Formats: sequence, structure tokens, C-alpha cells
Amino acid sequence: MYYKNIVVGCGLAGVVIAERIASQLNEPVLILDRRSHIGGNIYDYKDSISKINVHKYGPHVFHTNNKLVWDYLSQFTSWHYFMYRVKAVIDGNEVNIPFNIDSIHKVFPKFISDRLEKKVIEHFGFNKKIPILELNESDDADLKFLAEFIYEKVFLGYTIKQWGVKPEDLDKSVSSRVPIYISRDGRYFQDKYQAIPSYGYTKMIENMLNNSLISVKLHTDFSEIQKLIKYERLFFTGPIDEFFNYEFGELPYRSLDLRFVNYDKEYFQSGPQINYPESYDFTRSVEYKYFLDERSESTIVSYEYSEAYQKGVNERYYPVPNARNHQLYNKYLEKAKQLKNIYFLGRLADYKYYNMDQVVERALTLFNTLDEINR
Repeated sequence: MYYKNIVVGCGLAGVVIAERIASQLNEPVLILDRRSHIGGNIYDYKDSISKINVHKYGPHVFHTNNKLVWDYLSQFTSWHYFMYRVKAVIDGNEVNIPFNIDSIHKVFPKFISDRLEKKVIEHFGFNKKIPILELNESDDADLKFLAEFIYEKVFLGYTIKQWGVKPEDLDKSVSSRVPIYISRDGRYFQDKYQAIPSYGYTKMIENMLNNSLISVKLHTDFSEIQKLIKYERLFFTGPIDEFFNYEFGELPYRSLDLRFVNYDKEYFQSGPQINYPESYDFTRSVEYKYFLDERSESTIVSYEYSEAYQKGVNERYYPVPNARNHQLYNKYLEKAKQLKNIYFLGRLADYKYYNMDQVVERALTLFNTLDEINR
């Protein structure tokens, strides 16, 4: 069977490229996905009892400084403006994450916290973000003390649980995602645009797919029908190593075991996300009613246990960024470049730790390349 355009994967990357092709090039698109739902890992749903909007694959808060991406998605959703605030339990206290000046005053006696605040501002300036590993390189005794405290209390335990290795064994891009913030800004993100789709991500995806030229087939594994179909263009958003039948070996991923608990109380915790770098086996707990400011007599909380990805057992969540894995990915990338009219994009195909806005930008950029070819 012949198709003009096939997109493998109905997550954000695949949906964006499909929407652009259908609406701008006026060409038909078939989207295939092995899962039972659209939206990939941003899929959410209304709990049947509490009516709370739940993120099936863990919390997703959209944030970006890219107005082009913001304006593009705004065609398909209204927004519930939401600034994410994350806390971590350190020595029994809930402190701001990223660790900031308020966090310093929360965990240290005043005579120590005043001195540390003065030192970090003098050394780095105010309203600056400093990677933990950079702070640890300081020769100043007080800053060295602060770096070691934050490393041990905030980063070490969480990273080992989340990634299965120490922070220094990962690419610096991982530790830089949650820096030390020399500020009193208690928000998790500082982007200009921060929000969640008013009616959820799934509804936004439905709106993006609302085009007679777009068809979606769920419960469909591309690898099982690959030899039965032909196409003019293929857009692959799945795992690039799987596409090539693991010719050079498997790319490692971390996965998550998300356990959802219903509590018969209005609220369970003080905010939407609490991290546990020191305590328990789970990394964080997330209370979903905070996201859309929903009201209900009960609440839903997820507990997140990180684990290694195992093919056929769990889902791929996070590529593991280090030199060895980058080298393996580059082997697949070079092989992909030899293929004509087959395009790889998205978190799994690019083997990158993307934020949602980066996924959208990646798909829009790729489409613009196609659009130029078709002119």
C-alpha cells in the first residue's frame, strides 16, 4: 500500500510535522503509533472519580522563550498560565529547587547563611545560574563548603536514583538543567511563557490532528508492517537504534515506574512537586490538581521510581547522555544520513533530552526545510 507521507509516532514531534504537512502543503499524512492513545508522553486524561487532569507519564509544564513556538501552539489551545514551583526535602525541610538564596537561609543558621549569601553574590553576581560542578571548583573555603553541601544533599542522591550514576559520570548538560540560582526567584523555570493547555495536552493534540488529510492508526507497530507499505516520505520519531534493528547495539535509556495514589483529602502536599534526594526510593511526588487549579474533595499523587529501560518491559523516557552513548548514536546518525526521504526527529530519534518547546522547534525547522523544497 502506498502513502504520500507516513509519520511514525503520535507524540509531539510527529503531530507537529503531520499538522504542518497537511495544513501547509495540503498533502495527506498517515500517523502510526504502537500505543493505544495519541500524544506520546504528554498524554493526559481526566480521572473518572475526582475529575482531576492526570499526566499519565509524569508532570509536563510547558515553558519557552521562543515566541514562534508559543504562537504556533496557541493556535490549538488556550492556556492556563502556571509557574512551576518545586521543593526538595533536605534535612527534613522543604526548600526551593533550584537551590537559591532562600534555600541557603532555610537550611543554615543565620550567621552562616548571611555569610554565604554575601559570598555567592560577590563571586558570581545576582540573578545568575551556576552549574553545581562549577561551584564545586571554587577555591574559596565557604563556597567550597556550600558546593559540597548542595552536591551531597541535593544532587548526589537524586542523580543516583534518577540516572543510576553519579553526576560527574553524566554529560554536563544534565547537571546544568538544575543549576544553583543566585536569586530569590522561587520558580523552577524563568522562561517568558509558562503554562499548561487549559483543557489538557491531549485536547491540544486532538486539535492539531483535526484535519481531514491526517489519519491516525493506533496499536500499530511500524516495524511489523514496514515491508507491506510504500511511501514518498517517512518521518520517524521512534528510537533510531530500533529503526536499524540495533545493528550497532542498543542505546541506553532510563525509564520510570509511576505509581498513582488517590487520597481522600483535598490536598496531600504543599505544592505540585516535592523532590526527595535523601529519603525514600522514589525521586519525587507530584500532585496534579495544582496544575490546572482544579477543585475536588480528593486528590491524586504520583510517586516516581527511576529504573533502567528494558526492551519489552517498560517505556523509554530519558536518553543517558555521556560520551560513549553519543558515539553510539553518531553511528546510527551517519547511517540515517544515507537514506533518502527518511527523516528522523524527536527525543528518541535524535537521542536528546528535549524540553517540549525544543521538540516543537525541531519539527517546525524540519518542516521549513521541506516547504522550501516544495516551492
